[in-house]
Amino acid sequence: MKAIWNNTVIAESSNTRIVESNHYFPPEDIKTEYLKPSDHHSRCPWKGKASYYHVQVNGEINKDAAWYYPSASHAAKPIENYIAFWNGVKITE
Repeated sequence: MKAIWNNTVIAESSNTRIVESNHYFPPEDIKTEYLKPSDHHSRCPWKGKASYYHVQVNGEINKDAAWYYPSASHAAKPIENYIAFWNGVKITE
């Protein structure tokens, strides 16, 4: 699977984990030079508190377009620190 934004592959993995129709990419398969920390957080009733990254490619910023669970709940431990994308980031094979 690939995560693509602004014509750039920002993640590529054959080991994504799918939860609620979202592909979560292992941290080692992320091109972290395209991620910038965000102060935004949200809470999922069963996964816990999510943290976000802005995706930045070629000077353009897609705010809060990536999220992850740094301290996932027991039920969501398999995706702890794995990163998922949305807000225009295309996920494709």
